[in-house]
Amino acid sequence: MAQPQTAAPAVPAHERGATRVADRVVAKIASRAAREALSGFDESAALVTPGRTAPRARASVRPAFGRGASLGDARLHIGVDLGYPSDIGAQCGAVRRVVTERVGGLAGMKVHDVVVTVERLHSAHTRGEGRGRVR
Repeated sequence: MAQPQTAAPAVPAHERGATRVADRVVAKIASRAAREALSGFDESAALVTPGRTAPRARASVRPAFGRGASLGDARLHIGVDLGYPSDIGAQCGAVRRVVTERVGGLAGMKVHDVVVTVERLHSAHTRGEGRGRVR
């Protein structure tokens, strides 16, 4: 004869435990989101040397504590290569916006900072040449 099951007492979410998303996973989400954001800028992408189009991302994630806390707080650093001449400000803004939305939505984190660093500008004038000045 089966015994009736009693309902377990309700335990608030912040007392049950937490899910930890690794920094490496957050960095991968951010890198892919940055790549998607830059894909809308065709004029810039055409100037970037093949093989250098993938943005590089570093993430620093702090666990969130307290009542109503999400999975954690993220601070992100994204390094990108862009074509020149192009609208660099618009591209960096798009990267910040899309990365914030994606990391927040997919990882359930609150994103405090997204620092976008332009690591290299690729110009049609220097394509195929070594480093140097363009006159």
